[in-house]
Amino acid sequence: MMEVCGSSNVTLREFGSEQSLLSRPDGSASFIQGDTSVLAAVYGPAEVKVSKEIYDRATLEVLIQPKVGLPSVRERAQEQCVRETCEASLLLSLHPRSSLTLILQLIHDDGSLLSCFLNAACVALMDAGLPMSRLFCGVTCAIDADGQIITDPTAAQEKESRALMTFAIDATERQVMMSSTRGSFSVHELQQCIAVSQKASEKIFQFYRDSVRRRYSKTL
Repeated sequence: MMEVCGSSNVTLREFGSEQSLLSRPDGSASFIQGDTSVLAAVYGPAEVKVSKEIYDRATLEVLIQPKVGLPSVRERAQEQCVRETCEASLLLSLHPRSSLTLILQLIHDDGSLLSCFLNAACVALMDAGLPMSRLFCGVTCAIDADGQIITDPTAAQEKESRALMTFAIDATERQVMMSSTRGSFSVHELQQCIAVSQKASEKIFQFYRDSVRRRYSKTL
């Protein structure tokens, strides 16, 4: 992992999560980052349509539902980012010729939305008890006009930034599994944002551990 430069402030908004909220899905979770809120539901493994069947692994479908209206190009791009990350984490070969569906419902967007989708997806997959090779989390970084890196930015901070990056980080080696970027930035700034995201991921994975520990200590 790269070293984080002193000017980068690794601060995250408060997290909140609740699992098994919904009765019908096989796994569900809410995830809150500041005022950004997402609800995730996992269905499967279940029967798959013949047209979508893959003989040696499960088919994963990710659907993002906006707060109002129909999904747009933005949601389709976010779906691809989440699907690629989940496919790299799930042991899909254990459920060949079956279907897994992950539905993400936006409740409120106040910035860092893609990272919130990723975090909600991981917690919901854990709640569903699906076999995974690794856990993952999402971290969003913004670079403001002065070149400062802001982690977990709000919608207002995103609007004023000249670059925005979201990374999916894995829990074992803190490697980047997926990246989504927009705006203008240098190679050095990209490397710094990756380093900051790897550092920030430690707090998120600790939150995962704490929330799971709290949940199962209540049920025991």
